[in-house]
Amino acid sequence: MGQENLQKFVYEPAEDSELLAEVALREVEEGDEVIEIGAGSGFVAEKLLNKCRSITVTEISPIAAKVLKAKNFDVIVTDIAAGIKKKFSLVLFNPPYVEMEEEIKKGDLVDLAIDGGKHGVEVIAKFLRQLPNFLKEDGRAILIASSINEPYVFDLIKDMKLKFEVVGMKKLFFERLYAIKITF
Repeated sequence: MGQENLQKFVYEPAEDSELLAEVALREVEEGDEVIEIGAGSGFVAEKLLNKCRSITVTEISPIAAKVLKAKNFDVIVTDIAAGIKKKFSLVLFNPPYVEMEEEIKKGDLVDLAIDGGKHGVEVIAKFLRQLPNFLKEDGRAILIASSINEPYVFDLIKDMKLKFEVVGMKKLFFERLYAIKITF
C-alpha cells in the first residue's frame, strides 16, 4: 500500500493540530529533547525539526507509524509512552478528546485517534498518570483539550497535583480548544 493510501488511515491534521504546533513552536528551545505522543501524520513534529536537540514520536497505530518512519522520524509504536525509559524536557500530546457513541465506532485504528472515552478524558487521564515516567522534573508538557472536556480535564490535572496554565486557545464554532502547559 502506497503512502497516499496509508494516509487515509491516519488522523488528518485539524485545528487542534494547528494549535499544538503553534504553541510548541513558541515553547521549544534549542536544547530540548522532545517527544510527541500520538504523532499521527507528523504534522507537529515536522515543524519542530532543527529547532530542538532531538525529537522522538510515539504512535499506537502501526499504519501511522509507517507514515512517520517514511518521513524519517524516530518512531516508537506504543500506547502513549508505555515502556519508554528516557525522560524528555518537552512533551507534546494532542489526545483523542471526544466521547464517541458506540453506534458510530468502526472498530478500527481511526477510532483510537478520536475516541477519548467517557467525557473524552480517559486517554488524557492515562497520559497524566504516566507523565512522571517520561517528563523531566524541570520539563513541561503541552496538552490539547476541548471545552467539551470541562470541567473533567482540569479536575484531573488538579487532582494529580500538577501545575498548569492555559497557554493557547482556539475558538471554533461549537467548542474552544485549549493548549494546557503542565509542569511538576
